[in-house]
Amino acid sequence: MIYVKLAGHDFLYEVEDIIRAFFDNEQVSSTHCEPPAGYRGIFVCSGMYNDREGLRLKTLIVSDGIRRYGREVLLRDLPEEDPKNTGHERRKQIKRELRRELYAAFSEITGKHLPWGTLTGIRPAKIVHEMLEKGMGREEVQERLVGYYKMSAKKAGLLYEVAATERRLLENRDTAAASLYIGIPFCNSRCLYCSFTSNLIGKYAGMVDAYLDALKKEIEGTARLVKKYGYRIQSIYMGGGTPTSIEAGQLDSLLQYIEGSLDLSAAVEYTLEAGRPDSINVEKLEAIKRSKVSRISINPQTMNDETLKLIGRNHTAEDVFRVFELVREWGFGNVNMDTIVGLPGETPAHFENTLKQIALLGPESLTVHALAVKRASRLKEDRKSYSLASPEEAEKMVDTAWEYAAAWGMHPYYLYRQKNILGNMENVGYSKPGYEGIYNMQIMEERQTILAVGAGAVTKAVYPEENRIERAFNVKSVEEYIRRIDEMVERKKALLEGNVIKNAP
Repeated sequence: MIYVKLAGHDFLYEVEDIIRAFFDNEQVSSTHCEPPAGYRGIFVCSGMYNDREGLRLKTLIVSDGIRRYGREVLLRDLPEEDPKNTGHERRKQIKRELRRELYAAFSEITGKHLPWGTLTGIRPAKIVHEMLEKGMGREEVQERLVGYYKMSAKKAGLLYEVAATERRLLENRDTAAASLYIGIPFCNSRCLYCSFTSNLIGKYAGMVDAYLDALKKEIEGTARLVKKYGYRIQSIYMGGGTPTSIEAGQLDSLLQYIEGSLDLSAAVEYTLEAGRPDSINVEKLEAIKRSKVSRISINPQTMNDETLKLIGRNHTAEDVFRVFELVREWGFGNVNMDTIVGLPGETPAHFENTLKQIALLGPESLTVHALAVKRASRLKEDRKSYSLASPEEAEKMVDTAWEYAAAWGMHPYYLYRQKNILGNMENVGYSKPGYEGIYNMQIMEERQTILAVGAGAVTKAVYPEENRIERAFNVKSVEEYIRRIDEMVERKKALLEGNVIKNAP
């Protein structure tokens, strides 16, 4: 247990974030007093106070009753209080300085230097975009990332390359452009690490038609909103779950309904996740081919059969080869494949074998996820039963993926991070030039409104001029979604009211 005491500020979230980056499995508890007598663990006291010179930050760390770190610093060059944004910029800068001081403290105590330094957020590329918009060049940006944010030079280079690609591809800021997410919350089996809204298709087979009827109703309502508010759909992403887990006729009906309800003339990308090889057959590919789907994602996660069985996937590496070849036979020329770094029991050699097998298939893009131990997953519930890669092994796997992707002529084009991610690593999308996933970049950089339909889907209305995002959440339960579908449509309608004037023709 690590006890944390705050004095003069309320930035507990930031303090806990840095602590968990250094001490992955430790519990953190906030306290208003000193730790119990005889306490054998870490006690952190973080305080702030003003004097005549300005705001001071005081940090004290005691471990097993011994003072390990103590320092007081004057926070210089803080933005002045701004009534227009209620001190938002000032608070943001104070949080950054707090993170830097805590990072320095724990780095000194543990001897660790984290690859992402003080950055713990989901979307680190946003910081680079801010620098680029100020006119900073590559060298200046990377020096800032390494010097101020304490990142490794390797991660700073990766982050700059991702941000530069996003900036080039997303520079056309059409305020009327929007993306559409369609959620199919069914799977053939539940993976060990999964925390998504997903239900076993065998158990819910009798409810799929009712779900699709409700989904079509929400699509119809969304189409009215798109037309009324003057949106133009730039990209579509159908995910889940596994969309191809439903029957071929059901999938065909849904795809045709989408195209009959929405104007997709401005769409430059339409992705469908066919993630599980055991969910794909000729009839489903025929239905997909009749639609406007332009990009398919096949997600083996690993090409090692023992691991596939362990994590609950009912297919083999051979099935991946068979399905990939079938997809090519049906004329799909834009295929993504997902992999996961650090699956239970896997070593860097296992992961490299996965990359070698994928190299034989030659997809247009590769998404590399570092395993995240999510709260709602079976892995989280029984973590002690599984052997996970060390931070050093995870970093080696991530680096190997980068090397292989580069050898295939791919470059990193989007990046995000997650809580409880293995080795404090990241998730990266690589692609050959011209095959970058537009939806992936938009959902990460939050530069356009994302309209989302389906159980558990989240619509995000983006107001770039105000640097503001508002959200509307759909219920996660399939049963509740079907029963309350009218409410889901109304939630979206209420959310978009603020965008009417800006986007109306």
